[in-house]
Amino acid sequence: MTFTQITTTCPYCSTGCSLNLMVENGKVIGTAPYYRSPVNEGRLCQKGTYCHQFISNPDRLKKPLLRKGDIFYETDWDAALDFIAKKLSSYKPDELALLTSARCSNEDNYLAMKFARGVLKTRHIDHCARLCHSATMVGLFLAFGCNAMTNSIPDISESDCILCLGSNTLEQHPLVGRQIIKARSRGAHVITADPRFTPTAVQSDLFIQFYSGSDVLLLNSIMGEIIRNNWHDESFITERTSHFEAVKKVVLQRRYNPEIAGDLCGVSPDLIRKTAEWIGKADKCTILYAMGITQQTTGIDNVKSIANLMMLTGNIGRPGTGVNALRGQNNVQGACDVGCLPNLFPGYKPVTDGTAHRKLSKLWGFPDGICEPHEGYDINIMFEHLRSASPDIKAMYLIGENPVVSEPNPAIIIDGLKKLDFLVVQDIFFTETCQYADVVLPAACFAEKDGTQTNTERRVQRIRKAVDPPGESKSDYEIITALASKMGYGEQFKYTSVKDIFEEMCSVIPQYQGMTWDKIDKPGGVCWPCEELDQPGTPILYSEHFAHPDGKGVFYPVEWKEPSDLPDKNFPFRLTTGRLIWHMQSGTMTRRCKNLNDEVHEGYLEINPEDAKRLKIRNEDLITVSFRKGSLVCKARVIQDIKVGTAFIPLHFIERVTANLALNSSEPLPYISEYKVAAISIKKFQVEKR
Repeated sequence: MTFTQITTTCPYCSTGCSLNLMVENGKVIGTAPYYRSPVNEGRLCQKGTYCHQFISNPDRLKKPLLRKGDIFYETDWDAALDFIAKKLSSYKPDELALLTSARCSNEDNYLAMKFARGVLKTRHIDHCARLCHSATMVGLFLAFGCNAMTNSIPDISESDCILCLGSNTLEQHPLVGRQIIKARSRGAHVITADPRFTPTAVQSDLFIQFYSGSDVLLLNSIMGEIIRNNWHDESFITERTSHFEAVKKVVLQRRYNPEIAGDLCGVSPDLIRKTAEWIGKADKCTILYAMGITQQTTGIDNVKSIANLMMLTGNIGRPGTGVNALRGQNNVQGACDVGCLPNLFPGYKPVTDGTAHRKLSKLWGFPDGICEPHEGYDINIMFEHLRSASPDIKAMYLIGENPVVSEPNPAIIIDGLKKLDFLVVQDIFFTETCQYADVVLPAACFAEKDGTQTNTERRVQRIRKAVDPPGESKSDYEIITALASKMGYGEQFKYTSVKDIFEEMCSVIPQYQGMTWDKIDKPGGVCWPCEELDQPGTPILYSEHFAHPDGKGVFYPVEWKEPSDLPDKNFPFRLTTGRLIWHMQSGTMTRRCKNLNDEVHEGYLEINPEDAKRLKIRNEDLITVSFRKGSLVCKARVIQDIKVGTAFIPLHFIERVTANLALNSSEPLPYISEYKVAAISIKKFQVEKR
């Protein structure tokens, strides 16, 4: 058999593994590891191994669709784009909103952002980072002056002590998990804190099975022990940080003593002491965290506490140290970098910054200017406004976003979408959100276009076209460029290749300015910041100073707040959610991969045997899971690995969960939904008698 191999980057998680797509007769028939990548070093997880299977799935969209009543009919591109251009031109800028996607390339997202701000003149632009790592963006920016992972993925293997908190790394980011195994084989202590005895916990030296929602309580208790035993790094604190005394005053309170905090966390005080000792005495310690930390109403506090712990022990700016936030989807970092946010331009310049506003206006050359220099609505506020009697958002353009599935409370989302005058959805499949669209546009997937994406460690890497998209589908940037031209802005979107877009993007983003197409075309790409042409990139941040103007990291005192939805006599269990190794997020792509879907194809609830026995529930029984505002039916999985009093549902079958998750943010900055702690009741399913 003769086939061609095209090297590209995996479309799933934020690890950014390189792989080869095997192409025969214009079709991707398989994948193989790429051995020169420093990220995955010639290995792939299950998702990467089978990522080719959704590419040619028969469900792929192939032609533009227009709605007529309740029916969609196929049309040609000119008719579809003419209709969209006419409709979008009829609205005022603040009546329009655009959602981009962390699944799209940097170039796609950059053009979508430019289209929103320059063509539509709207301030209202956002993407799914709002649902996963908005707490990271706010928390790390406050502490360090920059909101990204501090160290590289290969760097993790150099750690002496690794704390995994809110991250089941071996399943969520398997090739990052490999670095944990390498560090442990070299003698590192590995600590995992999780309500579940996960595959990551299996590979740990110390397992802290605590209650979800008690992260700050645990971290403050650890910090108090470190200070009491003089394991903190006084010289680092004095020379490189500020406001330490405020944090010291908080963590030394009686409520954070290991006995008291341990009781509230549901763990032995000796475990807290041992964790403090290992972290405090380690020369090089790193923390890995993910959405278990950020998808809480106290997400910002959780992130600030993690930053406090690493500054307290001087574990910043060196190999094997750092605060390493493991992002969710493949290009969440990149979508943020290029400015697909309501409050930030590319390179994280505030939209209220007059200098940044004038620079973009001049560079882009829109004769009628760009959007006003004021913050727009994020995705949550967009739909909150759509709930009003007279919504001020009239039309939406969604690129690769499926809010009916990904947002909490789909009933509210659906109601909001129905209130829109006009909705365009641009995607590779006819998603649940497409049902409410006026126009559906068929897009190309990762294997059908060129570009770049930025992984969780800030590494900008190439994606490469292997095959043509199905039918009349087009890449996102081609669609946006054509629509901009229809709306009278062809001159501002005159690109001859993806390389042209990349070069303009790099000129706008300070952290990317030293990158060239040739640089990122080499194995391993480039980690930003890379601000000069002769600079190779920066795998480790803050080696000499933090990103704040005075160069210092900032300690933030954080008091523990109880979760917003605590168990009571009517809802006695704590539910948490998470990912499995077989699927990614809501499963739009993975659930269309036969090998992956054959492993796990439906949602279930994990429950401890003690709880199951008391409730007279056996493994595989159908159960009713009741929330404060709804219920669902699924199978029980009775398993020793879950903490007594806690339950778990995989997030990929999210249609079973989101309808019942409350949006009760106590932190207005990122407006975070509570995905990780929800009070529920569980009982054996009974068929209603008629």
